[in-house]
Amino acid sequence: MENNIRIIRKSMKISQEELAIKCGVTRQTINAIENDKYDPTLALAFKLSQNLNTTVDQLFIFKEDIK
Repeated sequence: MENNIRIIRKSMKISQEELAIKCGVTRQTINAIENDKYDPTLALAFKLSQNLNTTVDQLFIFKEDIK
């Protein structure tokens, strides 16, 4: 799942560390999410959206595999 977290976070001039503290996770977790290496729980997705003043559907882009 792709996301816009890095773009929105940088536009708000918030560091990964600041966002992590606000969401109750580590900076490494934010980094992994931004680099599409980890999909957050639904609860964390809502915390991210609240702290970035946006909606979950604006943060995450679902790409369905077509086979």
